[in-house]
Amino acid sequence: MTTPLSARASAPTPSAAKASSGRMQAWGTYVGLFLVLAAMVALFSFLSEYFWSAETFVTIANEIPALAVMAVGMTFVLILAGIDLSVGSVLALSAAVAAQAILVWGLNPWAAGALGLLCGLLCGAVLGAISVVWRLPTFIVSLGMLEALRGAAYLVTDSRTQYVGDAISGLAAPIAYGVSSAFVIAIVVVALGQIVLTRTVFGRYVVGIGTNEEAMRLAGIDPRPIRILVFALTGLLAGLAGLMQSARLEAADPNAGSGMELQVIAAVVIGGTSLMGGRGSVIATFFGVLIIAVLEAGLAQIGASEPAKRIITGAVIVVAVIIDTVRQRRAARRA
Repeated sequence: MTTPLSARASAPTPSAAKASSGRMQAWGTYVGLFLVLAAMVALFSFLSEYFWSAETFVTIANEIPALAVMAVGMTFVLILAGIDLSVGSVLALSAAVAAQAILVWGLNPWAAGALGLLCGLLCGAVLGAISVVWRLPTFIVSLGMLEALRGAAYLVTDSRTQYVGDAISGLAAPIAYGVSSAFVIAIVVVALGQIVLTRTVFGRYVVGIGTNEEAMRLAGIDPRPIRILVFALTGLLAGLAGLMQSARLEAADPNAGSGMELQVIAAVVIGGTSLMGGRGSVIATFFGVLIIAVLEAGLAQIGASEPAKRIITGAVIVVAVIIDTVRQRRAARRA
């Protein structure tokens, strides 16, 4: 018996059904992360009478831009099944170069900022090129870059904090309700990152390479320039983060961003991006950034000691990795 044309036309195709399932899974992730965030806010509001206040939330909003923009780049890197441990050092070096351009070379803040961004872009491109040309693990290359770029930041600043004053303070200046322009820029970067990842050919290539690089190569897609571009963009965003932090502190510190790469990776993993590559969401990463920021602010307000804060934050990261591993195994069994 033949199927009526109308029935065949209305029946969902396998690709459409898969896309619908993917959207439902993404929304499920967003809802889950939002509930975790809401639960943390409720808990700290109960434990501290000062947490639930506009001042607390404005402070959190003004402290997360640097972490948020770096986490966008790291999301793309992890989806490629890579990793970049050098972002904290890139942040410090980019801020140092911008400060040097203002204080020593006499450039105006816009030109100095552009130079800082270019520095970050070049650092990321070099990292990507080395790992691609010599086929080296990005973990090893970025670990070496972490040390080399930190040393370069010390050389540029002569191992001293460079005070730039209000030269680039516009990035940290409040524009509405005490929220800084850096936060608005971070939101724009998150939105653009999500659009690029989900709505462009480049984003589909990134996901495809992270899922099965050999299949992409057989399909005629050269993964090498895409990998280099992803690391270059990550370096550019780390440079932007350096300018944001320098504007907030009105100084370029060669120690800035030390250990921040772990926070960035933690935010991305908490947001559900797979460490194995091929799956991730920039919006979910932003939820991960908020969860880390709320956790740190809440622990500080309830008077948790520094060792306790480190233990709790580390435990949250481990739990996120365990959840990702369980999810991967379930997906493999269903496949």
